[in-house]
Amino acid sequence: MDISVLVPLYNESESLPVLHDWIVRVMNEHDLSYEIVFVNDGSTDDSWHVIKQLQAQNQHVHGICFRRNYGKSAALHCGFQIVKGDVVITMDADLQDSPDEIPELYRMIKQDNYDLVSGWKQKRYDNKLTKNLPSKLFNATARRVTGIKLHDMNCGLKAYRQEVVKNIEVFSEMHRYIPYLAKNAGFTKIGEKVVQHRKREFGVSKFGINRFVNGYLDLMTLWFLNKFGKKPMHFFGLVGSMMFILGFIAIVVVGGMKLYALSHGVGAMLVGVNPYFHLSILMMILGCMLFLAGFLGELVIRNSGERNNYLIKEEF
Repeated sequence: MDISVLVPLYNESESLPVLHDWIVRVMNEHDLSYEIVFVNDGSTDDSWHVIKQLQAQNQHVHGICFRRNYGKSAALHCGFQIVKGDVVITMDADLQDSPDEIPELYRMIKQDNYDLVSGWKQKRYDNKLTKNLPSKLFNATARRVTGIKLHDMNCGLKAYRQEVVKNIEVFSEMHRYIPYLAKNAGFTKIGEKVVQHRKREFGVSKFGINRFVNGYLDLMTLWFLNKFGKKPMHFFGLVGSMMFILGFIAIVVVGGMKLYALSHGVGAMLVGVNPYFHLSILMMILGCMLFLAGFLGELVIRNSGERNNYLIKEEF
């Protein structure tokens, strides 16, 4: 099979028939074998009923229905597990992504040998204050942290080599950083294509301004897990040791100053009431706790079933 089109959705019953017909037309025009996988993320409207109607009309349609709303990451994760196409295309169900982009995305994966191609909605029709400006700031930070030069990392329209989606795990709200997940898994040939952004025809946006706050927190989590996830002692042990050593040096300095004062008959405050003494003790205690946290983390990692989970590209 050439292409799997994966569409996560929540309350998009009005747009589904239009999107389905559009995808089918594009596939037929370019003579591509395909499947369409709709993942209904606990919709409260008639979305699932519409999907079943589409499946009755078209055997290439498949559906997954959650009992409640779990989020886009969960929808993509479950969809990635069942898709069968050589190239997997993800797109939103709100008709803001154009299926006409699919053939070129497919070509870039198959002929240009990209592992992943992300869409870039260069010209957007969203509210500039609430979406465009925060999105630009968010993407600038993501480029800086991840080292992936994408203008729109969170664009829903993406193309993947099947091997990519089968070897990454999308969890929590990490769908925003799938290119980074792919890069961490060893799929480094990541490209970008300018795609058309269309105005929403039906319904309302399901994402609020809080996604940018959560996005930054998730980005920091991914960065930390990638850098220290399998070697926590390298972070906690180093920081803990440095804090302990600085605290110990500070205590020695406080004690030395007291002894110097006593030996020269100069009045000095008691060590026990010196605030620097208490700060030094606190640093030493925190340093020990961080060191132990890293040590316990190493014990957990060494007993984890995924401690030697490596992806092999080729084998003879």
